[in-house]
Amino acid sequence: MEINSKIEKAKKGDQNAFTFLLDRYWNEVYGFMLKRTENETIAEDITIETFSKAFDKISTYNTEFQFNTWLIAIAKNVHIDLLRKRKSNLFVSITDQEEQQAYNIADTAPTAEDTLITEQNLSRLLQCIKELKPHYQEIIQLRYFQELSYQEIALKINEPLSNVKVKLLRSKKLLAEIIKSKR
Repeated sequence: MEINSKIEKAKKGDQNAFTFLLDRYWNEVYGFMLKRTENETIAEDITIETFSKAFDKISTYNTEFQFNTWLIAIAKNVHIDLLRKRKSNLFVSITDQEEQQAYNIADTAPTAEDTLITEQNLSRLLQCIKELKPHYQEIIQLRYFQELSYQEIALKINEPLSNVKVKLLRSKKLLAEIIKSKR
């Protein structure tokens, strides 16, 4: 089955496989969380965090279970964690060593998509970007116009590096859909 092959590739760090899995399961996880939270922004944040955690922990995925079931379980846990954080309002800090590990893992090399996006007709591209939600506009702006690395973006918007990667993947996909619809 194609999904299992993509999962195996993702376990080996294949970025295209991650993108495929994100595209394939985004709507299912987002729709599930939207029904649960009844809030688009919260559902989207939880979905981003879910894929971030899933990609970080994909090596632990057991193929005896459906991949979407595994993702939904992660989403439920992310939602529970979010509710707990709101209740306790505790600030959780990470150690300098953990921060440095995340910094070292980051992929800063531009992908083919990065190159394509930067080569687009600027005024048309800006019009398309304006159609994205503000947080997607921001991440595109930081990456492609201010040319910040993933690590710099994570620091600037105060989010984990893996969230930045997932948001950037999602924003590029949405932007590509907008550009296609304008042709």
